[in-house]
Amino acid sequence: MISTILITVYLLIIVAVAIFIVNNTSPLKALAYLFLLLTFPIVGVIIYLSFGVNHRIYKLYNKKLEVDKRVFFDIKEQLKKYTEKTLDEAKENLEHFYGLTKFIHQANVLTTNNKATLFFNGETKFPEVIKALKEAKNHIHIEYYVYENDTIGKQIGEVLKAKAKEGVKVRFIYDDFGSKSIRKSFVKSLIDSGVEAYPFYKIKWLYFANRINYRNHRKIIVIDGEVGFVGGINVSDRYINPNNFKFYWRDTHLKIEGLAVLNLQRIFIADWNFCAQQNIVVTEELFPVETQKNIEDSDQLVQIIASGPDSDHPDIMYAMIQAILLAKKEILITTPYFVPSSSFIDALKIARLTGVTVKLLVPGVSDSKVVNAVSNSYYNDLLEIGVEIYKYQKGFVHAKTIVFDELVATVGTSNLDQRSFDLNFEINAFVYDAELAKELKEAFLNDIKESKKIELKEWNERSIFIRFTEKLVRLISPIL
Repeated sequence: MISTILITVYLLIIVAVAIFIVNNTSPLKALAYLFLLLTFPIVGVIIYLSFGVNHRIYKLYNKKLEVDKRVFFDIKEQLKKYTEKTLDEAKENLEHFYGLTKFIHQANVLTTNNKATLFFNGETKFPEVIKALKEAKNHIHIEYYVYENDTIGKQIGEVLKAKAKEGVKVRFIYDDFGSKSIRKSFVKSLIDSGVEAYPFYKIKWLYFANRINYRNHRKIIVIDGEVGFVGGINVSDRYINPNNFKFYWRDTHLKIEGLAVLNLQRIFIADWNFCAQQNIVVTEELFPVETQKNIEDSDQLVQIIASGPDSDHPDIMYAMIQAILLAKKEILITTPYFVPSSSFIDALKIARLTGVTVKLLVPGVSDSKVVNAVSNSYYNDLLEIGVEIYKYQKGFVHAKTIVFDELVATVGTSNLDQRSFDLNFEINAFVYDAELAKELKEAFLNDIKESKKIELKEWNERSIFIRFTEKLVRLISPIL
């Protein structure tokens, strides 16, 4: 009798969760979760309730969105005003990518008067970051997914503490999951020195699984509203070559001076108001628009695009797809994780089938066997239509960049996977500048010299078991 009741309750729970999945999840994700639910019922229920709930539906960040729009409306309008005239003048230079600049959804404002500088790997980025931090006069805003309590972490921490003691306002956001090594003593030492520090969306055990799914993957530094950094390099010794891990780490970051920094500032303050429960508003010190208009040698157009559970649409993915469809000659993609949406894959196929050269650089050795298997499952279709795929052999490639036709480039935090496009808080810079695009292309060409090109014939000769396993694992790709 008891066993019959338990079985009945068990089946009712499975059916109820299945109905909930169908009603509240996109079709592709629903199929993935249903497959998991039917294959591993108990595990499937736990995973869905932990990771499958779409917080866009429940408007978890309604308060954040409300504050963001109200506080930053004026600065958005100011930046748009300064941009419109120059954009019309630059239309000829932008060529066929002019349409991409019109991708201005919500606050993704294209800005003029910028100077963007590329940095490859931590050994070139961190000295520049430390130099800029030491020059801060009014405020330092720093936000990282991974910030480790190691040599470089301590070094930057000492600079932050010293600047706070000098009277510079230092605000520090760290992801509570990605930066778990600094939660206690390191953060306490910052606070004791006058730094304001808060975790973004603190993980509480009562809500552990629910909260761990929505992480702040952004890497932002803003100094005095005049200098900004954004890209793929976290604060960790592993990003500096050579390192104690004896594993070469290949990554890319961007330093920005000019009006685009104010968009980085806007995003940081929106995040700060959310996690610190404060209400910082627009001031001249935080948003020095007039100063930023007059940066020397700053004629680049830069668009900062952010997306996450607090946005209505996956704006970064949409911007990338639009750029792919606008490209006429060449697309060069570097990503550590390639688990794209079907729309992203279709865009690549359309580009290639219309004669555009498409090259993809991915890690030769991934830090996730499951993700690696899913990524492998996509390659055959792309190889068959002439997409060139390279696996990096020198170490681990963690850069997240795309170059379009040597005219436009994007550098940022977003991987090419569903987690980045839909769940994580991400940020990318789109730079409309031929010189920077060519510099990034040159880096890509150097990277593929350290890579092994996948040949279609050899790829098809892999065992049936391996190929079947990859396709089987791919069934859950929408929820990775």
